[in-house]
Amino acid sequence: MKFSDILGNERAIAQLRNLIDANRLPHALLLHGEPGIPKLALARAAAQYLHCTNRTDGDSCGVCPACRQHQSLNHTDTFFSFPYYNKSKDSTKTSVCDDFIDEWREFLNTCPIEDYEKWLSLLKNENRQLRILARESNMILRKMSLSAYTSRYKVHIMWLPEKMNDDCANKLLKLIEEPYDDCKFILVSDNIKEVLGTIVSRTQRIELAKPSAQTIAQHLVDHYGIDPQDALAIAAPANGNVNQAEHMMETDNEIEEFHETFVGLMRSAYLYDTVKLKAWADEVANFKREKTRRFLKYAARQVRENFIYNLHQPTLNYLTRQEQQFSTRFAPFINERNVQTLHNEFSRADRDVQGNANARLVLFDMALTVSYLIHYAKPQTTR
Repeated sequence: MKFSDILGNERAIAQLRNLIDANRLPHALLLHGEPGIPKLALARAAAQYLHCTNRTDGDSCGVCPACRQHQSLNHTDTFFSFPYYNKSKDSTKTSVCDDFIDEWREFLNTCPIEDYEKWLSLLKNENRQLRILARESNMILRKMSLSAYTSRYKVHIMWLPEKMNDDCANKLLKLIEEPYDDCKFILVSDNIKEVLGTIVSRTQRIELAKPSAQTIAQHLVDHYGIDPQDALAIAAPANGNVNQAEHMMETDNEIEEFHETFVGLMRSAYLYDTVKLKAWADEVANFKREKTRRFLKYAARQVRENFIYNLHQPTLNYLTRQEQQFSTRFAPFINERNVQTLHNEFSRADRDVQGNANARLVLFDMALTVSYLIHYAKPQTTR
C-alpha cells in the first residue's frame, strides 16, 4: 500500500511523510475518522513508507524487498491486531489475532478500504460483538519486545482500538507509556470517543477527512468504468463513505430498480389510482426490511434532487442520466408547496418500517399521502 493509493487526505499524507522523513514519527499514533474513510490503508502506507529502503518522490518505491513484503502482507517487522471472536473451546485459553491471520490477509486483499461489515461476513460469525481480548495484549507485548529483524523499527497496527476489552486496553496502555525504542504503534479508530481516554492522551492524533464526492466519483470511474455523471450521482449521497459508494456501485441493478419503483409510485400517484397504489405498496413491502429502508432513503433523496432541478443549476444536482431524463418532466411537480412534506413522508415511513410496523399499511398510507401532495402542488398551466 502506497500513499498514492489513498483517496483524498493529502494533508494527512503530507504530515505523515514529513514525520517519517524527519525521523520524528511518534511511538504511538492514532488515525481516526468516520467509517468508510481509508484510515487502515493509510496506516499500512505509512508503515510501508517507514520501512522502504528506496523512497521516491515522497512515496515508497513499491519494488524494494520491504515494499514487496508489505504488499504480500508478510513483512517481518509489521504486526496487526483487530477485532475477533473467541473460537477456542478450551475455557482456559482464548483466541488471538494470529488465529485469524488467513482471514485477515484475505480481508486486506479484497477490501483496500476497511469495511467492518465485510469483516464480519468474512469471519462467518453470527456473534456481531467482536472484541480484542486480553490475551492479545500479551502477544503484542511478546512481539514488540523482540528486536527488529530487517528494519530499524517494528510497527504494530491496531484496527479499531475501541473494541479492546478493559484488560487488553490497560495492558496496552502500559506498553505505550513505556515503549521500546524501536517500537511504533499506529491505532486506527472509527470512533475516538470510545477509545480508552488514557490511551488517546498518550498518542499523537491525526483526524482524517471525508474524501470529496468528486474524489470518490473519479475512483468509481477509474475502477468500474462508469459514466462520470452516474459516478457523481452515486458518490454524492455516500457522504464521504467510500465503502457505501462502492456498495451502491456493486448493486447498480438495485439503483435501477429503485428508480423504476420511484417512477411507478409517482405515475400512479399522479393518476390517483388507488388500485395501482395498493399493488405498489404490496410490491415494495415484499422487499426485505433493510432494502425497503434503502428505497425510502433513495426516494427522499429523489424528492430533494427534483426540487433542486427546478433551479436549473446543474452543478447542484446529483442525478444519473436515467434519473435526469425522468426529472425533465417530473421536477415541476416537486415545488415549495410540497417538497418538505413529501420528504417528511418518506422519512416517517422509513422510521415506521425500522420500528417493525406493518410495511404494507405504512407504504399504502404513504402512497396515498404522496398522491394527494402531488395533486395539491400540480404546476400551473397556461392556456
